This record gives sequence, C-alpha cells and structure tokens, in this order.
Amino acid sequence: MPKNDSVYKKARLLQQNAVDHFQKNNYNTAFYQFNKSKILFETIKDSINIVFNCIQMANIQQINGDYYGSKETLTEALPYSRNDKNYAVAINNFFGIAYKELSLYNDAVYYYNQAIKASKDSISMQSPLNNIAVVYIKQKKYDNAITILEAILNKKNLNENFSLKSKSRVIDNLGFAYFKKGSKEKGLQFLNEGLQLRIQIDDDYGSIGSYLHLAAFYAPTAISKSNEYAKKAYETATQFNSVDERLKALSFLIANGSGTKYGTKYISINDSITSVRNNFKNKFAKIKYDSKKEKDENQKLRLEKAENLVALKEAEKDKVILFSTIIASIIVLVLLGLYLRKRYKHKTRLLEITTAYNTETRIAKDIHDELANDVFHAITFAQTQSLTTENIKETLLQKLNHIYSRVRGISRENSNVDTGSNYSDNLKEMLSTYNTDATNVIITNIEKVGWNDIESEKKVIIHRVLQELMVNMKKHSQAPVVVLKFDITQNTLLINYSDNGKGTEKSKIIKNGLQNMENRIWATKGTITFDTEPDKGFKVKIIMPK
Repeated sequence: MPKNDSVYKKARLLQQNAVDHFQKNNYNTAFYQFNKSKILFETIKDSINIVFNCIQMANIQQINGDYYGSKETLTEALPYSRNDKNYAVAINNFFGIAYKELSLYNDAVYYYNQAIKASKDSISMQSPLNNIAVVYIKQKKYDNAITILEAILNKKNLNENFSLKSKSRVIDNLGFAYFKKGSKEKGLQFLNEGLQLRIQIDDDYGSIGSYLHLAAFYAPTAISKSNEYAKKAYETATQFNSVDERLKALSFLIANGSGTKYGTKYISINDSITSVRNNFKNKFAKIKYDSKKEKDENQKLRLEKAENLVALKEAEKDKVILFSTIIASIIVLVLLGLYLRKRYKHKTRLLEITTAYNTETRIAKDIHDELANDVFHAITFAQTQSLTTENIKETLLQKLNHIYSRVRGISRENSNVDTGSNYSDNLKEMLSTYNTDATNVIITNIEKVGWNDIESEKKVIIHRVLQELMVNMKKHSQAPVVVLKFDITQNTLLINYSDNGKGTEKSKIIKNGLQNMENRIWATKGTITFDTEPDKGFKVKIIMPK
C-alpha cells in the first residue's frame, strides 16, 4: 500500500471516530481525534479534510465557551479554504458567532456578510442573514433587523426550500424585534405564531427561544404570565441540558421577584458551568500544544536519523588522506575564508548604503506625493480667504492639523525601532494600524515569542520587513483578510504572512519593492520565500535564526 494511502486511511478513521464522539457529546475525545486527524491530513496536503476538521474543532470550542480558541482554530483553516465556497460560508459564519458571543457586534456583522458573499444561492444566505438580524436586535437597530427578517419571509421559494424549523426561528426573531421597537401587538402576533409553528413540528429545543422571548414580552405588564413562560423555558432547557438557556430563564424568574430559590439555583449552575468551561479551554489548548510538540519531535528524530545515515556513509569512505593533501586543503580553506570575509564586509556595507538610499527615497516620495500638495492648498486657502471669519479659520486649522498628522505618520514609519521590553506591543500596534473597515488583520502567537532572547538588530529588521509587507499589501494586494502567525523553536523564529488579496506574478515581486526585504533577511543568515499568483493571494514565509 502506498504511504499516502496508508496515512489517508488512518486520518479518515480518526475523523470518523471523532464525529461519533462529537454526536455523543464526548467533546474532549472528539477534539483530540479531530486534531490528530488534521495533522495527518497536513502531511499529505489534503486541504478539504484539513478545513473540515478545523471547523469541527472550532464548533466544539464554541459549544464549550472557548470563543478566543475557536478564532485561532478557524484562522488555521483560512489558507486551505480559498477554493471551496461551502467551507468559506461555514468558516465566516463561525467567525461571526465567536465575535457575537464576545459582544464585538460590528466584527460579527462583517463575517456574516462574508458568509453571504460566499453563498451559492439565496437559501444558503438565510442563516447568516438571520444571524445579522439577531445582532441588530442586540444593537437596538430594530428597523434594520425587521427589514432583513421580513425580506427572508417574503422570498418566493421559502416554503419549498427553507425548513419549517428555520422559518419558525425567523418569525420568532421578527416578533421580538417588533416588540423591542415598541410595536407590542404586532410583536405578540409573530411571537405566538413562531411558538405555535415550533410546537406543530415538535421543535422542542427551538421552543426554548420562543418561551424566553414571551417571558421578556410579559415581564413589564404581566409578571405571572412572564413567570409561566420562564418556567417552561427552564424545564425544556433542563431536558436538553442547555445551560445558557436555563440561566436566562432563571434570570427572568429572579428579576420578577419569584423567590430566593431561583437565585440559589442560578449561582450554583453559573459557578458549575464556569468551572467546566475553563477546564475545557485548558484541555483544548493542551491537546493542540502536545500534538504540535509531538509533531516537532518526530520531525527532529527524522532529521537526526537522516544525519546519522549520512555520517555513517561518510565514515565508510577512505580514511587515509595524504599529509600533503591535508596541508593543501588547509591553505585553500584559509584563502577562501579571507576572500569570503572581505566579500561579506563589502556586501554588508553595500546593503547598508542601499537601505539608507531606499529609505531616503521613500521619505522624499511620501513628502512629494502626500504633503507638498496639501501644503500648497493650505497656503492658497490662507491667501484667498478672509481669516477673520470663524468657519474659515476652523477650516484652515483642520487643513494644518491634517498636514501635521501626515508628518507624524511619516516620522513614525521611519523612526528608530524600540527594541526593549515594549518591542512586542509596538510591533503589534504598528501591524494593527493597517486594520480598517476594508481589511481585517489577524495576529496570532506574537506574545509567545521570547523577544528578549532575540538580538536587537534582528528585531529592527523584523519590524522593517513586516512594515514593508503591510505597505505592499495596502498599495497592491487590497486584501480583505491578512493573517500574521508567529512561531518559535529552540533556535529559530518563524513568521508566516498570508493574505487573500489580488496576488501577483512572481516575476513582478522585485518591481513591487520587495527585493529590499530579501536583502534584510539574508543579512541575518535567514531565508524569505514568496508564494503568489494572480487572484490567489500572497504568502510570505520568513525563517530567521535567533
């Protein structure tokens, strides 16, 4: 059996076992086996199964409240999901859920919209659209939520292709949105309609949401009725062991003044679930850490075995070398060493001169392109307008303040790099400045790097190279998502950059000003490789000795 077939079968068996354990709510075992399966699929570059496993792992983490960990797992799947829109929908939807649960609502809406863009048809858009409406309700943007939910219900093909379970969820959310807006009569109509549909199709779990919304509806005006629905929600949630919904139901009963026994239950359940979820988070992190450590150790053993074989073959060669040959070899090595030393000094000096020239050129271009016109317009404005008028003075001050901000930006881009204890924070801050509404910059593991163990000169080079990468992305790639992942081994620092922007032909990389990056990295005896094609994003891998 070919090696790849053997690895594939082993990975698939682990994956199938993981699915079985997931369906039985054995989350620790399922997560462990999905992770082991993913690592095996990585060795044979099976991107589809890598993405599938990452999505399942992220789902398990979200079920157990580890939303930060789920984001990191989803980030691992991004490079493998570009060519499969089905997985792109799922990944972005899970990103949206994570950000929603972390109360980062604008980020949640961004990822739900990304899921909609990747959807193949109008039916697959309905779930992320409904999720956006839920976020809008939390943001008190009730009109926006109502517009989305009514549009979903008015789709002509809704009854043919949209499940009754999904339809009941949309109706219930629409009723809650109308209630929160103040349209109580219309809100109650939809809330009751959604509940009746859920009862009709035996959607007991979905009915919990309806009971909670009705408890909220009656809380201000009919406490006994609010308590009735809250108790139904609590009983049904208990049947499904749905802890979050039990806590929400108890919070209504407590707020309605229904006795201290509900407060005691709330505290007990809340303390228990907090402990359990923290335990899950630690276990998930340890599973991934142990797997990575095992993978690195296996790689190290393979390298050592290969080195031993080479050494053994070398030892089997002729061991007797003439004295004259040894002397001649020594002389050649000495001369070669002197030549290489002189050449290295010359190359280093040339690199320093070239880098300084490039920096000066870039500053001059920034000043010419971005400041000269602004200064000229400010001068013309001052000369042609009456500065005694208050709004004219205010406009001039705004123009001067804009010029001042640009000067500070150019100064900051070309200022000395602080390589002390604040290096990590400054580097992260510099990278985050490129995070805009159009571009989402994701930075992982930067805090795990032992920056104090890295030479100051190398820190400066890392800062400048990453800065040039981000400038190149802003000017050429126009990427919606940029991922920077840092990793560290015993003697090596690894930095992986990837974006899903326009990409380019490899032959054009030097023309885009990236040659200077290669020179900087080579000066540290490191390596930098570029991987890009038009419309397929841009990847950079940097390996640098500590």
